[in-house]
Amino acid sequence: MSLSEKINKIWRIFATGFCFVLFGTGGLALTFIVFPLLTFSLENSKKRELKVQKIIQRSFYLFCETMRISGAIDYKFADAEKLKNDQNCLIVANHPSLIDYVLITSRLGQCDCLVKQAIWHNPFMKGVVKSAGYIPNKDPENLLEDCSKRLEDGNVLLIFPEGTRTTPGKKSTLQRGAAQIAVKTETDLRIVHIKVTPSFLTKEKKWYQVPDSRPFFHVEVKDKISIQPFIEESSSPSIAVRKLNKHLYDVLLAPEQKTE
Repeated sequence: MSLSEKINKIWRIFATGFCFVLFGTGGLALTFIVFPLLTFSLENSKKRELKVQKIIQRSFYLFCETMRISGAIDYKFADAEKLKNDQNCLIVANHPSLIDYVLITSRLGQCDCLVKQAIWHNPFMKGVVKSAGYIPNKDPENLLEDCSKRLEDGNVLLIFPEGTRTTPGKKSTLQRGAAQIAVKTETDLRIVHIKVTPSFLTKEKKWYQVPDSRPFFHVEVKDKISIQPFIEESSSPSIAVRKLNKHLYDVLLAPEQKTE
């Protein structure tokens, strides 16, 4: 590694650390200052949540641009305009990095999200996810009902069916939650595929373990998957779920794992 490359790597460690601090303090500022100031006049809880989600979208867009301008990462969206008119839709994405949710949400003016329990106990994020009305992924009995209500309202719902970040070099599997929700609610799915080169902010590495070169995130918004063929060509909902989950694996994970 040349001297200039070493200097660049040191700078990216600093830039990444700065962005982590910015994200944490920003989450607190949104929870205790921005959300109350901009939503205090809205008595309807649904309108408050939609307003909060719009604020989150704008804040995340600024955060992503800060990461790009600072040199921590670079990124590019392909066909992001497809997301603009999506309603009553599941957005299903692979999960190679810590900031996948931030990148996708930065392009969605309205976005509900299934949130794992750890986030609800994170002091920097729990206020944000609660204010946005996100759905906690903790109660299987009520989960389908909660998701169905949001989709009936015309909302989009973001799900990472792997359940956690991908570990490079290890075969991933998909949980059936996304497929079950899609079949149960008869909702189409929008596929978003994220590729990170080289890998960055993965589950097994610390934030300061940056790669030798600047990570590049390519976020490709793909076509929708119609749910009706899976339902009509299956003899039961459980078979439709299995077929859909296999298809999701093929479009989200199989290409990367074939090249490893």
